[in-house]
Amino acid sequence: MSLYVNIKKKLGSFLLNVSLTSESGVTGLLGASGSGKTLTLRCISGILTPDKGTIVLNGVTLFDSEKGINLPPQKRKIGYLFQNYALFPNMTVERNIACGLHHEKDKAARKTAVADMIEKMHLKGLEKHKPHELSGGQQQRAALARILVGKPDILLLDEPFSALDSHLRDHLLIELWHTLKTFDGDALLVTHSRNEAYKLCNRLAVMDSGHLTCVGDTKEIFSHPKTRAAAVLTGCKNIVAAQKAGETCVFVPEWGVTFETEKTIGDGLCAIGVRSHCFDVKAKQNSYPIRLVDRSEEPFASTLRFVYENQKMNSEPVWWRVIKTDNQADLPRSIGLDPKNVLLLYE
Repeated sequence: MSLYVNIKKKLGSFLLNVSLTSESGVTGLLGASGSGKTLTLRCISGILTPDKGTIVLNGVTLFDSEKGINLPPQKRKIGYLFQNYALFPNMTVERNIACGLHHEKDKAARKTAVADMIEKMHLKGLEKHKPHELSGGQQQRAALARILVGKPDILLLDEPFSALDSHLRDHLLIELWHTLKTFDGDALLVTHSRNEAYKLCNRLAVMDSGHLTCVGDTKEIFSHPKTRAAAVLTGCKNIVAAQKAGETCVFVPEWGVTFETEKTIGDGLCAIGVRSHCFDVKAKQNSYPIRLVDRSEEPFASTLRFVYENQKMNSEPVWWRVIKTDNQADLPRSIGLDPKNVLLLYE
């Protein structure tokens, strides 16, 4: 299974310019609101037509501006799960699912396929219910059933948890993870949630202002985001301008400190990132005196903000997240940082 996308689409002053190859498994499109994630899905599905470019799915050309190819959505073998699930409100679960079998003319085959999907998606007993009679989780399973019954080559999932509360979101995320594991095709998941991206996606494509800033293995991007956009979207709280000061040494003017790094520093370095949980009072390397600015409490953790002794006046404090313990000590006079936790950013 493979998806190749190389398209451009201009809407007003916004330009979508995406080149992406999706390999087996789940690829996440991670980006802030307005970065072009949903626009990309709509172009792939055929809902919107790119201005130029090519889209190829499993060797079949869905769109080619030069060759004049533009298959309609119903011929693209794509399953699209919208944010609000888009179930037909006046239809039962059974009839909603049957809508995914518009190509199947045999009534007996349609009935069997719908029954099998109801069983698979744990919707037994809800066949005659309408969408408003279902819970959020049941609605999502019904929408997925309608998509999967048509045996698509790829799933496009457009922020499927955006309208749910946190408790239900966590529960459904596990359910979707199990569904995607059994799906015999690729999936492209649009999200602005780093947690969803990390848990569901084996590959990640970070979007910023209409283009991809980096693409790669999900865990590798979280460990080494490489760009400012990727660092922000993967949850890095401390991002600050930095200068190369040696092969494995960076100077941070705003903080007034110099850090040793694990990785060799390239010439294009523009900033570093430090995740808030990575500071360590026991670390001997990269240790400098600090002063507490403020503290905020959560049920199981505290967020402390501090400044270094030589930090510039009126600069942003540094974020440090600490898990609460029964024997938590007072704020130390200095704090260290393992060189492997200095993220090198180049864009």
